[in-house]
This record gives sequence, structure tokens and C-alpha cells, in this order.
Amino acid sequence: MLLATAAPVSAHAALIRTVPADGSVVQTAPQQVVLTFSEGVLLSADSLRVLDPAGANVATGAPGHAAGKGSGSTATVALRSGLGNGTYTVAWKAVSQDSHPVAGAFTFSVGAASKTIVDLSDQAALGGGAAGTLYGVARYFAYGGFALLVGGCVFLSVCWPRGALLRPLQRLVAGGWATLVAATIALIMLRGPYVNGSGLGDAFDLGIIRAQLETRPGAALISRLLLLAAAAVFLAVLFGSYAKREDPEERADLAWGLGIGGSVVAVGIAATWAMAEHASVGIQRKVAMPVDVVHLLSMAVWLGGLITLLTALSAPSTAGTVERAAVRRFSTIALTAVTALVCTGTYQAWRQIGTWRAFTDTSYGRLLLIKIGLVGALVCVAWFSRRWTRSIGEPAAMATATAGKVGRQTARQTVKAAAGGSEAAEATGAREQVKDKAGDPDAGGPEPDAGSASGTDAGKDRAAGDPRRTAQLRRQQDARTAAREKKARDADPARVALRRSVLAEVGIAVVLLTVTTMLTGSQPGRAAEEQKALAPAPAGPGVTAPVTRVPQDVDLRIPFDTGGPHGKGTADLELSPAKAGADAVVHLELSDAAGLPVTAPEVRLAFTLPAQNLGPLSAKVTSFGAGHWIASNVRLPLAGSWQVTLTVRTSDIDEVTVTRNVQVAS
Repeated sequence: MLLATAAPVSAHAALIRTVPADGSVVQTAPQQVVLTFSEGVLLSADSLRVLDPAGANVATGAPGHAAGKGSGSTATVALRSGLGNGTYTVAWKAVSQDSHPVAGAFTFSVGAASKTIVDLSDQAALGGGAAGTLYGVARYFAYGGFALLVGGCVFLSVCWPRGALLRPLQRLVAGGWATLVAATIALIMLRGPYVNGSGLGDAFDLGIIRAQLETRPGAALISRLLLLAAAAVFLAVLFGSYAKREDPEERADLAWGLGIGGSVVAVGIAATWAMAEHASVGIQRKVAMPVDVVHLLSMAVWLGGLITLLTALSAPSTAGTVERAAVRRFSTIALTAVTALVCTGTYQAWRQIGTWRAFTDTSYGRLLLIKIGLVGALVCVAWFSRRWTRSIGEPAAMATATAGKVGRQTARQTVKAAAGGSEAAEATGAREQVKDKAGDPDAGGPEPDAGSASGTDAGKDRAAGDPRRTAQLRRQQDARTAAREKKARDADPARVALRRSVLAEVGIAVVLLTVTTMLTGSQPGRAAEEQKALAPAPAGPGVTAPVTRVPQDVDLRIPFDTGGPHGKGTADLELSPAKAGADAVVHLELSDAAGLPVTAPEVRLAFTLPAQNLGPLSAKVTSFGAGHWIASNVRLPLAGSWQVTLTVRTSDIDEVTVTRNVQVAS
């Protein structure tokens, strides 16, 4: 239900700056348009369209990234020469670095504003429609299959190796593997329609599929399929030679190989999510990606192990009952996984949210609050499960107790029937003599008649000739067998209570996995808050809000040299608007001599007005990606020639302070 009612995917790469500025009027026609995003974007042949007032596309050549921008966070396209006056509309679409599609539009005018026939209000939201819904469903099943595969393998290889011989558990883990394979293939096919906003027919277009496989998300999906092929070999060994091996030393040697190989495959599969989604962009990427891998593995070990434990507890007693030691071993592993899950989730929440306000002001924050509540409920139920684990009994003892009870009942029935044993024996002997006489031709008796068969034999003959009667007897026998198995399985009250609490955990986990899938398809709260600050006016349906700019922007290019290794670089500073009393925004981008982004440990910015002896006024800068800093709400109270002081520190001891003048209008 949550997947069916989910809105289309929100934008993940925020448009933060355009040249020409949105809504601006320029006196001469520009030679190109340049868009700058909050993170890297992937471009296609139709990513940028520049439409004149009559709706004709005046862009020439293929869109690309601006020169010297190693992060790929820009998009530019050349314009046809000799553009006339009027209002031009720039329609853009791209795929953000965390694999989600984004789209939008803005306008600028040459000479003077004019009427335009271009209307993008009905532009379909990328990532929506049938393709977007199916893509979300496939991602959900991919997470579920991964949890069953990893959690089931951990449970069967570490907690209960003997369970690997049981068919219900083999089918469960193999089903997780098959689900992940099918979901990954579906994601590859749906990737094109999802990012292009096209119909489902493109899912079968080999050209579109090939183009998507050349992108980073496509490469991650192909890598996942290759790793799943290795996982199939792991399952064959786990269910085959490892489960059937009786010698403890041989099993221990094989367990080491399985542990190392399985860990490598599991980490690799988890990394295919980390390398292509939220963890791969934003701040502290080198820390966030390993943390995301640990988070995914902890989720899989806990949730997948829970479902495997539930299946083992619900299996018929004839198939084998999970031992107390196995349950307690999984309880310890689950506690470790939950601890890792909470720690990594806390870090991810801080990284993606940024501010307390984002918890309530963004859809990502609200979904995260729901997820936190579900995790809290899951931990509470898990506490009861852990409590029942301590009092669970051994299945062998339960079986012995049940057998003893049945034996005592049988003994009582035998004693009760013993009193009439001799009389029954004499009567039986007399009946046998009469029967022998009646059926023996040499004794002179009559020939045996078919109708003189015993009632029991006749009943069996009638049942054999009546299919309905045979089926009824079989159902009765199955019902009695099932009742005996259930009685033996439920002989331990603690085991019954544990099965119920684990079932409640699994139910909450299914909803939790749905919310997690929706979270990975939502714009992180930190990016949403920054985009909101930069773009106060919302756009039409399916289009991200354009960035409003005024013509009074100031751009500075400031060389610097901190004196240490790789200390030379250039700072590109933009103050918008450069107007007294306005709440301006400062964008600062640092690049080295090769044009690559510089990640400096510390950057400081201040403004001074020497003529009025005012300042320095410090501007708080916030990292907004590799080599990019933003200072919001910078208010310069007076017009005049202000001095900009920039301090850059590239190491513990290498630091430089440079100054430039900037003119602020009244």
C-alpha cells in the first residue's frame, strides 16, 4: 500500500546556479547556458533544450560538463549565433549522482522580456508513472531478497549447520537468491524508462539498456549479477558438502573457506548499493560508503535471520527442530547486528538530515521519523524474544517428555484390557475352529462364500474401490499426523511464545523495509533544506524549483598558494546579489592547478568596509560537496567597496589568507 501511494521520486541534485540567471534580462545573446548543481550529474543527448519564444530549440551540439569542473556538477550547451530578442526557456533533465532522475526549467530574456508559447507545466515528473512504480517495487524486492540470502546463510552456517539439510530452509534461502536475481534484472530493464520518463516499451529496447549499463548505476547492477553467480556456488557448497560433512575437522576447514568467500560476496553485493545511491554523494563520502555497507549487512543478518528462525520454529517436527543452542547463538548475533544498525543509522541520519528542523519540514525527515519509530517497536519486540530465548527447552527433552506421556497412556489402556484377556483368547480360539470347519472342503463343510468375508476386509475393499473414501481416509490420517507433530512441536511453551514474538518482529520488519525503500528514493533532508534556501519559489508539477537570481551578481577569481604540497589553486567566489541590505548567498569553489576540486580542512570568509571602518563581518561557510562551500544570509549593510578576506588551510600547517575588493550597490 505504501509503495502504491508513494509520490514520484524527489530531486536529489539541487539546481543552485544558472548562467544566465533565472528571470534575468541580458543585453547581448549568450553563447552558452551553464547550470550548476549541488552534486554531480549524468547527462544525455537531450539533457538541455533551449527554446525560443516560438518553441524552436536553439541549442547546438551535445550537452556536456563545463571545462575545469572535475566534479561533473555542471551542465552546459552551446547556443546558435544571432539569437533575437525575447524570452528563452531552458528545459533540463539529468540523473543525479545517487542514481535518481531530476528535471526542471527556467527562463531568461535577451534585450527585453516577451511572450512565449512554451508551456512546461504538464511536463511529466521523471521517476514517476508505471515505470517509476515498478522500479520502486523491484528495489523493495531486491532489499528483501538480499536480507533472506545473507541472513539465511549466516543462520545456517553459523547458528544451525544441521538446518542446511532441511528442505524448507533450503527453499527459503534459495528463494531469496532468486528474488534478488529477478529484481536486479528488472531494475536493469526498467532503468531506461525510469530516468527518461518514458513508457514501459523502452524496457525492451536493447539500445536504451546498453546506454544505461554504461552509467555508474548500470555498472553497479551488472556487478551485482556477477556477484550473485558467485553466491550460487556458495549456496551449492553450503547445502551440499558442508551440510553433509560429518567429520568436525573437515567441516571446520570448509567453514573457514565458506566464511571468507561468503563475506567477500556479501560485502560486494552491499557495496553495489553504497556505490550508486545516497552514500556515494554529499559530505564524508569516504566514510559514508563503508558505513552504508555495514548498515545493509546488519539489516540483512537481523531481518533475514529472523525469517529463517521463524521458518525453523514453524517447521514440522519430523523435519527437525532447531536446538536451543542455535537459537541462543542467533540471539547473540542479532544483538550485535542491531547495535551496528543503530550506530550506522544514527550517523546516516545526521549526514542526510543536517538540522533538527529537517525532521519535520522535509518528506525525508518525516519518513525517517517513521523508520525510527518502527525500529524502536522492533527492538521492543526483540527484547521479549530474547527473554523467551533464555527459557527455551531442548527439542530432545520435549520429545522424550511427549513420548513418555504417550507411553503412560498406552500402559493404562493395556492394564485396563488385561482383565478380559483370557476370555477373549478362548472366544477367539473357538471362532477360529468354526471358521476352519466351515471353510475346509475336506472336513465336509460348505464351500467358502465371498460374502462371508470379515467386516474389516469388506470395509477395506469398499475403500479401495471408492476414491472418495480413500481420499477421506488419507485426509484423516494426515490430520492426525499433523496434530501429533504440532503437539510435539508445541510441547515447550517458551518455544511457542518465541515463535509468536519472532512472527511479530517479521511483520514489523516487512513494513520497515518498505519505509527504507521509500527513504532511498527521497531527497535527503540536508539537500532539501539547502535547495529550499536557494529556491524560494516552487515550480510547476514535476519540475524542480528554479533558482531566482538578480542581475547584480559579482564573480571573483582569486588565486591562492598555501605553500605546501598541492597548495596552489584558484578560488571562484560569487556574491548574489551584491546589494546593500540584501540577504546574499556566497558560492565558493576551490580547484587545484589541474582544475580538480580541493577539499580543504578549513575555509574562512569575512567582509570589511574600510571607508566606514566597518568589519570584519564573518560569513559562516558550509561544505556543499567536494571543493564547494556556501554561505547563506550574508548581509552587507552599506554600499561601497568592500574587502573580501579568504583564508584557506590545506593541511595542519599550510594556510594562506588573500584579499580582494568587491563593489556592493545600494
